[in-house]
Amino acid sequence: MKVNKILVSQPKPATEKSPYYDIEKKYNVQLDFRSFIKVEGLTAKEFRQQKVSIPGHTAIVFLSRHAIDHFFTLCKELRVTIPDDMKYFCLSETISLYIQKYVQYRKRKVFFGNGHIKDLEPLFVKHKNERYFVPMSNTQNQDLCSIFNAHGIQHSEAEMYRTVSNDFEPDFITPYDMLIFFSPYGIESLKKNVPDFVQGDKLIACFGKVTADAIREAGLRLDIEAPTTTAASMPAALDEYLSKHNA
Repeated sequence: MKVNKILVSQPKPATEKSPYYDIEKKYNVQLDFRSFIKVEGLTAKEFRQQKVSIPGHTAIVFLSRHAIDHFFTLCKELRVTIPDDMKYFCLSETISLYIQKYVQYRKRKVFFGNGHIKDLEPLFVKHKNERYFVPMSNTQNQDLCSIFNAHGIQHSEAEMYRTVSNDFEPDFITPYDMLIFFSPYGIESLKKNVPDFVQGDKLIACFGKVTADAIREAGLRLDIEAPTTTAASMPAALDEYLSKHNA
């Protein structure tokens, strides 16, 4: 099937150097971007109901920039003062550098991995006596919990932000030949906004195993999945598909 119009369920790239724009020119296709989901913070009242004391911890674990934003925003609303000797453990260096938005980075003890939770395990073991706090979304990360529990490390988790569906009209997706997803929440948003959705000839692509599982569980056909051994990213997988079907 030749593809002409593609809907990417993410915000529009901030830079014109995005590989999506290269694909658009290379295959003369139209790519539109629209996020199917949004992230919103909990209120101070909602957070208090979880009965977690942030000052009772000596280290914070940040798995995303969203976590950093909502952690410091809520701390400000709750009038919680973060001590200067607080340690920060981040999933990646990019996330760790984002802390500068809220604190003087050079004066903080910051540790980071290479983008995978398992990278943090040696750091947690090395700093085993810390009391860790993990700002979470409305989905818990079981891998992180497993690491802490396996080593008997003190930790607390609390929801500070959540992912919710963006609303759109059911006929919004009608003109598109392909829909690309990056999160199970995107599939939930599709089901919510288009309850009578029938896939038919419409192609569905996704990035990540969890998202792929959600697509199949929803009874939909998955036509393009990334990453693969030959396509590490969604743009690369899209390029592979279009090279065969839009040549």
